[in-house]
Amino acid sequence: MSLLSGVSAFFGLDIGTTAVRLVELRGSYPKTLVKYAFIPIDSKIAMSDSKADQQKLAQAIRELCSQARMTTENVAVGIPSGRVFTTVVDIDRLSPSELSRSINYQADSLIPTPLAESKIDWSLLGDSPTDKAKAEILLSSVPNKFVEERLDLLESVGLNVISFEPDNLALARAMVAPGVATPQLVLDIGSKGTDLVITMNDAAHLTRAIPTGAEAIIRSAAQNLNIDDKQAEQFVFKFGLSKDKVEGQVYQAIISTIDLLTTEIEKSIKFFETRYQGQKIDRIIVTGGASAMPEFPLYIANKFGINVEIGNAWHNVSFGAARQNELLAVSNHFGVAAGLAERTE
Repeated sequence: MSLLSGVSAFFGLDIGTTAVRLVELRGSYPKTLVKYAFIPIDSKIAMSDSKADQQKLAQAIRELCSQARMTTENVAVGIPSGRVFTTVVDIDRLSPSELSRSINYQADSLIPTPLAESKIDWSLLGDSPTDKAKAEILLSSVPNKFVEERLDLLESVGLNVISFEPDNLALARAMVAPGVATPQLVLDIGSKGTDLVITMNDAAHLTRAIPTGAEAIIRSAAQNLNIDDKQAEQFVFKFGLSKDKVEGQVYQAIISTIDLLTTEIEKSIKFFETRYQGQKIDRIIVTGGASAMPEFPLYIANKFGINVEIGNAWHNVSFGAARQNELLAVSNHFGVAAGLAERTE
């Protein structure tokens, strides 16, 4: 879903649940940061399909581009994980043209929405790990209706969409350095849910959208501590999974919800390591707002016995040393926008 060839300047646009964010880069790897910006939005607007809410969203995007003084209208746009279906499938080894025809022919049985109502995109990953006579492909589909409505919305504010890409694939590009062959698990814990991507050899080999995010963790704290949501949010981000703060009460209040998330992570790791025999997850990269919870990365590291690091949206981006503290302070929130801006094809 890309028209990048021949486009010299563009920016990445992440339309999230609580904010709209943009990143513009230039040059070749590592690209240089030109600008980044964000504008908060009501999560009800982001999730709504109503015309009035879409107009509010368009206005927020218009304001963001104006405040950032964007000089290009070309934009690479993220598609929220909840709107896109992505899977890895094995298919008969064929020439590129025959492979394309075969995928279109088989897509109806592979994707959850009717082919006539969907846009599909795919990339060849290589040999199937389970059947050497077959090839392995990464297949994505998104309903036409969503893409067309988003296109109309962005064109209404004067933007020229040059590509659409699933948020989780853009995120993985930002978080993992090019050329890393060993499996890396990227975990983006947002407000409504968590995106999980396992990459290997510069390609995603497993993606999942897990419906447990910061809001569920905060809700657990509010209910179990009998406090309001605002205070629960403060407690979660101040004490997190620390057992020695406030007698471990916050830990006890949220651990069951955290374990719902870790159970799903464990299932994903087992699925990956069963399919790709001999491959082990080398590192877990944690990002998103909820990754800032005290003791959370350590809990994940101990749970799985795997090295954990805090993700850095600017990992593959060049910028002046004087901006390091400023950029690291917002890194948790700009992974998708940065990854979109890093696209080269």
